[in-house]
Amino acid sequence: QVQLVESGGGSVQPGGSLRLSCTASGRIFDPKAWGWYRQAPGKERELVAMLLNVGSSTYADAVKGRFTISRDNAKNTVYLQMNSLKPEETAVYYCNTIPYVIWGQGTLVTVSS
Repeated sequence: QVQLVESGGGSVQPGGSLRLSCTASGRIFDPKAWGWYRQAPGKERELVAMLLNVGSSTYADAVKGRFTISRDNAKNTVYLQMNSLKPEETAVYYCNTIPYVIWGQGTLVTVSS
């Protein structure tokens, strides 16, 4: 079984930056893709960014140009660099893979002045 642990969340002012990390542990696996998702209060979980094994990445329109997804294969860790954060991006951020594994606890990002 694969376990996902997200970290790096916190409180930041509008316009600030955070770098999230997601580390996978457990059985050896080689997913087709890694993704970052977020769930704001009262809203459904949405895809923010995805990194395919072939190296290409896709982003939600709302974060293009501000967020960057990357991966360290040796550490089995995927990152999400978030710049120019906005208050409406306050949410719990999760990572997962394709195919999906059990969701982790997520990491809370709060953007507020």
